[in-house]
Amino acid sequence: MLAKVGSAAVNGIEAYAVEVEVNSGWGDTTIVIVGLPDAAVKESRDRVTTALSNSGFRFPLGRMTINLAPADVKKEGPSFDLPIAVGMIAASEQMLLDQLDNFLIIGELALTGAVRPVKGVLPIALRAKADGKTGLLVPPDNAAEAAVVAGLNVIPVQNLREAVAFLEGEITLAPVRLDMARLFAQPIEDELDFADVKGQESVKRALEIAAAGGHNVLLIGPPGTGKSMLAKRLPTILPPMTLEEALETTKIHSIVGQLNGQALVTRRPFRTPHHTASDAGLLGGNIVPTPGEISLAHNGVLFLDELPEFKRSVLETMRQPLEEGRVTISRAAGTMTFPAAFMLVAAMNPTPDGKMPGESRCSPREIQNYLGRISGPLLDRIDLHVEVPPVKFRDMTAEGMGEPSACVRERVVAARKRQQERFAGRSRVPCNARMTSRDLKRWCALDETTLEMLKVAMTDLDLSARAYDRILKVSRTIADLADSDRIVPDHLAEAIQLRSLDRQVWGR
Repeated sequence: MLAKVGSAAVNGIEAYAVEVEVNSGWGDTTIVIVGLPDAAVKESRDRVTTALSNSGFRFPLGRMTINLAPADVKKEGPSFDLPIAVGMIAASEQMLLDQLDNFLIIGELALTGAVRPVKGVLPIALRAKADGKTGLLVPPDNAAEAAVVAGLNVIPVQNLREAVAFLEGEITLAPVRLDMARLFAQPIEDELDFADVKGQESVKRALEIAAAGGHNVLLIGPPGTGKSMLAKRLPTILPPMTLEEALETTKIHSIVGQLNGQALVTRRPFRTPHHTASDAGLLGGNIVPTPGEISLAHNGVLFLDELPEFKRSVLETMRQPLEEGRVTISRAAGTMTFPAAFMLVAAMNPTPDGKMPGESRCSPREIQNYLGRISGPLLDRIDLHVEVPPVKFRDMTAEGMGEPSACVRERVVAARKRQQERFAGRSRVPCNARMTSRDLKRWCALDETTLEMLKVAMTDLDLSARAYDRILKVSRTIADLADSDRIVPDHLAEAIQLRSLDRQVWGR
């Protein structure tokens, strides 16, 4: 007898339908799995047969052929255990086939028949809805994640016997429901707050500008000046995530198994990879491309501390993501494109021994070699270059608290709202940092006085054409924070000041 069970798998960050065909025939008792299964899928043969016996089902005799269609796409992982087991039970006529067409089924099986969680459930749930399925049978630990998709009946099943009893109509299982409004309405309770930072008002202002426009930031200063402390508090002033951003971010975290029980990622990610990270760890990779740190930071912040300590090859591969908001990885198994629209916050010392150039005991050559680990093209893609000076004693001993993150966030949200109205209907341009050349001409027009100021700055500081664009984008953000329709000289002057540090320190 032939049985067909609907399932799905993930390719990149999207899911595709997989039909599990199980045929029970005559011959020696054996189980054959075809359809480009990897080692984990091949091993499901032993997990499934043991789970069948321990769940009280009859082991099917004869030749059992299992085909995972489409047969030309490699299948990975243990998520096909449950649909294969259900298909074997149906093919051996131990259950009815009536309900199988209405559901997609995924889940790993323990030897006892219990259903274990798997990765990539949210993309699969979206696929099930797009294919018009009535519902989705999932492991209990994945139910909340799948229930994010409205209009889909997500049925958690504890074990194989419960799944079969539900499909035959012997028992009724209530679908999991989520209150999406409640998920987003949860108050932000951060242990970190800008009010904790003593002094550094100019750096806080720079981070506010960065948050308002989605700009990349480089913090340069000696150890102990608060670079990491400030960077870790940046997410507390970023605007709340939209549902679309939350779904896209959750899909990425679901694929790599980093949801940690969350139904939906509603807080902007903050990723801090170590400087020993490899190309594959930062950008993604492996034999079959998977998301790396820059994709896990999508719609959030990627913090690279001790920037010059990262391998230069790793840093240079970040050019495309910084420019386009996505990363493309090519391997023998295929080419994958993952979203990577993140804010880069980098921190570094001005010299190898951490002191400012005039105070350092390092030779000029040593300092230049240290700074030279960061290429000019990469530096040009960082909008704001901010000096973080040592904290003054009077600031450290001051009794009053600084401005809290909530107050700063209100200004940031207001500035982002202006940008959303400006770029309405253009999902590829969510903020000023993503403006195109055409947008710059339209929204960053300068009068004669302001244009002459920019001309002088470009000449004196020997800035590149890319730096010219960055200055205009930052000026537009400063104007948005000031609720101004025009870029005035004060806005441009502040943007230039936040761009000139690389020429002072790098000596170019």
